[in-house]
Amino acid sequence: MSQAIKLRQLNAQAEGFDRELDQLLAWEGVSSQEVQSSVDSIIAQVRSGGDAAVLELTQKFDRHPASHFEELEVSQEQLREAFESLPAARRQALEAAAKRVTAYHEKQKQGSWEYTEADGTRLGQQVKPLDRVGVYVPGGKAAYPSSVLMNALPAKVAGVEEIIMVAPAPGGELNPLVLGAAWLAGVTRVFALGGAQAVAALAYGTETVPAVDKIVGPGNIFVATAKRAVFGKVGIDMIAGPSEILVVSDGQTDPDWIAMDLFSQAEHDEDAQSLLVSWDEKHLQAVEASIRKLLPEMDRAEIIRTSLQERGALIQVEDEKQALELINRIAPEHLELSVADPDAWLPGIRHAGAIFMGRYTAEAVGDYCAGPNHVLPTSGTARFSSPLGVYDFQKRSSLIFCSPEGASELGQIAGELADGEALTAHAQSARYRVR
Repeated sequence: MSQAIKLRQLNAQAEGFDRELDQLLAWEGVSSQEVQSSVDSIIAQVRSGGDAAVLELTQKFDRHPASHFEELEVSQEQLREAFESLPAARRQALEAAAKRVTAYHEKQKQGSWEYTEADGTRLGQQVKPLDRVGVYVPGGKAAYPSSVLMNALPAKVAGVEEIIMVAPAPGGELNPLVLGAAWLAGVTRVFALGGAQAVAALAYGTETVPAVDKIVGPGNIFVATAKRAVFGKVGIDMIAGPSEILVVSDGQTDPDWIAMDLFSQAEHDEDAQSLLVSWDEKHLQAVEASIRKLLPEMDRAEIIRTSLQERGALIQVEDEKQALELINRIAPEHLELSVADPDAWLPGIRHAGAIFMGRYTAEAVGDYCAGPNHVLPTSGTARFSSPLGVYDFQKRSSLIFCSPEGASELGQIAGELADGEALTAHAQSARYRVR
């Protein structure tokens, strides 16, 4: 028999609330010295040992039965076969999701631009895609074909020519849905690799795995720590923490719906965070009752229970104004506005990864098929970060062309400022072109 769940209940008016909330939100998942030391060792092994080191580490950590590195690469034929082996309904859902994700990201494409000043000087920006990117697809407690679509399709839309995907295959098994998604998304090469060794192989390259320009995609604490370690050698999308949701409800949404929305994040893993904010005390009580009623029915009930008990909360606020203040303070990855007029809230929301508007918009549709990317800033980083998008797979070069007249005018300005910085070669270089 499942044990009863103990839900944390907070009141924003109570003394000590700020301290309790700070403790609840705190996440230092990539600060362990033990993890850092282990990751540093793995990266060093991969850099010096190449394919052989990666194979040995994969055999050790993923219990992969491969005896040669070549066995870790999944062929395009295998990807196609995996896609075609899927049940028709599952294949159609994957295709529909891919179509919607592609259509949304097409709107994000940035083009080159320039303008010409009166004297003929031209200034502008050239936008080009990255040459090669690496996509990390997690494969521990669950398989995530949606992560394949959300990471690979924006890269395709941006014009990236080579997409190298890595995904752990515990015991040598890769999920056919993940492989099918890779085929559908047009991934160039796929390797059955996971953990810090996969990140290191993508960053530095091996005899077989090509070095990439940027690594994207979520992973466990070892993956996150490895991405941080290789940043600078390659670009990364973000350091992602556990998944999180903040639901703001006005009390008029079915409490069973709210409970299931909280479950949808909590079932990711024990460190996921699900928060409900409302100024309706009776509604909070009704949602609590729904949680207790529905939890025993969940396949991942124990993970959900641990997540809700350790990092979840039902938070009572005084009014809508205080709820809005909490949104911007928490800066959630996923924000559900389960209210009558969600549009009225938008002008006041400064920090949120994705905003799900209205009672009928479940966060889960954003995870799979709405269109916007589900790779989002976590742990409060929505204060300065944005969802993954086409722009993450493009880079910009500044364009400067000086006409003789422009060179003369700009040379005088630059020369004066260079004198102020005591950089005489700068000043001379600019003044040589002054007429």
